[in-house]
Amino acid sequence: MMKPRPLGKSGLFVNPIGLGGMPMSIQGRPDGTRSIRTICAALDAGMDFIDTADVYCLNDEDIGHNERLIAKALREWGGTAKITVATKGGLERPRGAWMENGRPEHLKAACEASLKALGVDCITLYQLHAPDEQVPFAESIGALRDLKQAGKILHVGLSNVSVSEIKAAQKIVEIVSVQNECNLYDRETFEEGVVAYCEKGGIALFPYSPVGGHRRHGRVSDDALLQDIATQHDATPYQVALAWLLAISPVMIPIPGASRPESAQSSAAAMRLQLSPEDIARIDKHSA
Repeated sequence: MMKPRPLGKSGLFVNPIGLGGMPMSIQGRPDGTRSIRTICAALDAGMDFIDTADVYCLNDEDIGHNERLIAKALREWGGTAKITVATKGGLERPRGAWMENGRPEHLKAACEASLKALGVDCITLYQLHAPDEQVPFAESIGALRDLKQAGKILHVGLSNVSVSEIKAAQKIVEIVSVQNECNLYDRETFEEGVVAYCEKGGIALFPYSPVGGHRRHGRVSDDALLQDIATQHDATPYQVALAWLLAISPVMIPIPGASRPESAQSSAAAMRLQLSPEDIARIDKHSA
């Protein structure tokens, strides 16, 4: 098992692969019983970080579904490890759409609702889900600073941001993490300097859709290079894709989603997969 990785400069450490909760709460979601088993299976397999959001749900009437699911699973789980749960605010789900709302009053109300849904007095990591073009970025970040000062949240993170946005946020409040889409086929986070900036500043980077997400999931399993490397290591192409992210940056903490216990267990097993320098070089040069 790889060593735990720092959650930025928060003083907290988590195991290097976490669980993304979204697939258990959006369209096509499994029943609650299977989702509870999936979360518990992830924790039993060594995951100790769960990423969620208030909008991981069907629509605005269903807000907080995933947060409530996670809270229930944690109550039922029999383990003793400390589990870190991160959530997000800044979106809405009118009639099932995904829309930004970074207004300070919305973020503060959303945080209160997330506290209730998670059943906690303080959220360990609260992330701005995405910048809202209709709201000055500094106002949205200022709301998170206010929530931290009020003791509602312990640490602040960002999602779907550029280097310039990270820098702007840092002028207002300490940022311990960034969550952007990042995988073998989507390398913008590297190309635009976000990974390098996080490494230099000691900021944790949570790649979401680390095995391609729903759109590219099949691409990973069909990828000849990943299949070849997986065969050499008695692993799966998905595990190779996760292990590659872990190998190329010490701040990476991938958060693959899961809706079945077997998927969560498989993702967690990637923490034990050690790719060779040759493997890493081959994947670095690979594009599909």
